Amino acid sequence: MKFSTLTVAAALALGAATVSADAATWRGWNIHPEDYPNGVALDQFAKDVTEGTDGRVDAQVFHNGILGAQPDAIEQVRNGALQFANFNMGPMGQIVPATNVMSLPFIFNNIDHMHRVMDGPVGQQFSDELAKEGLVALSWFDSGSRSFYNTKHAITSPADMDGMKIRVMNNSLFVDMVDNLGGNGTPMAYSEVYQSLKTGVIDGAENNYPSYDSSNHYEVAKYYSITDHLIIPECLCVSTVAWDALSDEDKEIVKAAAVKAAETQRELWSEREKVSREKVEAAGATINEVDDKTAFQAAMKPVYDQFLAKNPDMVVIVTAIQTTE
Repeated sequence: MKFSTLTVAAALALGAATVSADAATWRGWNIHPEDYPNGVALDQFAKDVTEGTDGRVDAQVFHNGILGAQPDAIEQVRNGALQFANFNMGPMGQIVPATNVMSLPFIFNNIDHMHRVMDGPVGQQFSDELAKEGLVALSWFDSGSRSFYNTKHAITSPADMDGMKIRVMNNSLFVDMVDNLGGNGTPMAYSEVYQSLKTGVIDGAENNYPSYDSSNHYEVAKYYSITDHLIIPECLCVSTVAWDALSDEDKEIVKAAAVKAAETQRELWSEREKVSREKVEAAGATINEVDDKTAFQAAMKPVYDQFLAKNPDMVVIVTAIQTTE
């Protein structure tokens, strides 16, 4: 088996052990830039896998989505054309319906609660469901918590959202979320949000700190209220085709590398959020913590009732998440 110049260069750059002629070549998909928290963590994973297996697995990451969009990459990992990837769980519901639970508003109380859930038995349940469709979730990354921001005033209770037109992602679940909080959920392309906020076409939107910062939305919507209403994890997933080809020893090495990568990603993501918050506050944004989310959560009862009526088999997993300490 011959190795391309790219493969050899990547292995050397990783500082990997000598790659044997019969090594398994693992290609990893990443939609983010190389220096993004996810990109750094995935490069670390590839390095640890290559070195930890003494070159029996030669892993490398392809950043910036150069191997395709997420739906295509999911299919490539499922059929073994790609060996690993970092996927957001939002679009995964069409393939693995159980993962839709993670898109329910306020299903997680906060980031720490999400970590406890996903690092425990419930996270393993999700991994088991993913494995049935060709994906082995070895660890869970952050993608931030989403909160509301607007042009009018701080939000401390659902009453503060009364009549507000709030941009949401194009998903009926999120439209219903805002509507039940008293606002008017308005699906809109992300690229249109800045101008729509500036001209008053919409009153607000929702996203995480880094997006609020990088989109410059803080310039035109200066009130950011931390509701943490959506916290959607991401997986570091390995193809079952590649996973099943590993020895038990190498499975342990790959799993440990994935857990370590998640620790790195979470730490870097937290740092990035702090930098973004400091930047927008320095620029004049007003940020308030919503300490008591009880009223917001109570307003979601119709959203949950409708979701669970359509998906009665998911009642158990919703309850398991909500009762995790």
